[in-house]
Amino acid sequence: MNLNPDQIKAAIRNKVIELAKALDMDASGVTDDDILPATGLLDSGAILELVVWFEASYDFRIKQEDMNIDNLGSINAMTDFLLSSKQA
Repeated sequence: MNLNPDQIKAAIRNKVIELAKALDMDASGVTDDDILPATGLLDSGAILELVVWFEASYDFRIKQEDMNIDNLGSINAMTDFLLSSKQA
């Protein structure tokens, strides 16, 4: 499994774009610091799908107490959370 931060960010960004496209939204301009739920690009179902994809893609389980905006709110937050979780 590749844990290169730039590749992780690119994969998350591509998934966000894919999920937004399914909702007839254009997420091509999403930045690594955008708070994803606040952008309006993803509905609650798409956000859940993103989290499920994230867990499956990087082979780890997110604990209930870790499901928050600080860990999963942006592409940068998700990348940092993954890297810190895998190093623990």
